[in-house]
Amino acid sequence: MSATKHAQQIKEDSQAYITTALFQLLETKDLGEITVTALVKRAGVSRMAFYRNFETTADVILKYFASKINQVFDDVINQVPTEEKLTEIDHFFETLSHELKLAVDRHYEYLIQQLFNDGMRRYYDQNQVWQQLPKTQQRYWIAFMSAGVYAIWREWLLNRESENLMAIHDIVGKFQSSTMLALKESN
Repeated sequence: MSATKHAQQIKEDSQAYITTALFQLLETKDLGEITVTALVKRAGVSRMAFYRNFETTADVILKYFASKINQVFDDVINQVPTEEKLTEIDHFFETLSHELKLAVDRHYEYLIQQLFNDGMRRYYDQNQVWQQLPKTQQRYWIAFMSAGVYAIWREWLLNRESENLMAIHDIVGKFQSSTMLALKESN
């Protein structure tokens, strides 16, 4: 293994150890109560290893969820067929439901919502229909839709099994279409 590959493997291992340790600590503590010292001790890595990879404990959460949330939005942006997209979303919630529920209990949900808002912004920035609206309406509509869609997914996740995923997908689509239509008619 070349030195570069070896260094990359060490970096990836350190990130994995730190992430695993953080989620272990989150089982009993809020994110704000977890110090870097406690985290690196639990992970079995040095403070230097932590700071080579992250600036804060919140960065660990952001890195962990970013690629997963971005993949869901990539499917939406790339207009993956509905059945395939819903399978991926179901897999997302199935594999991450514990960590997402922990976000509520351990007060780091705002980080997930930040990533979600970024995904919504990225989606709407690529949507030609909505770009016909004035910039001010675009900005507030993204904020409105992002908060609303996030709240729907959150409610569904926390009360899972009460509705199927297709029903939630349809509700989100109807809200999006009707609010867009109302905005267009008001211009």
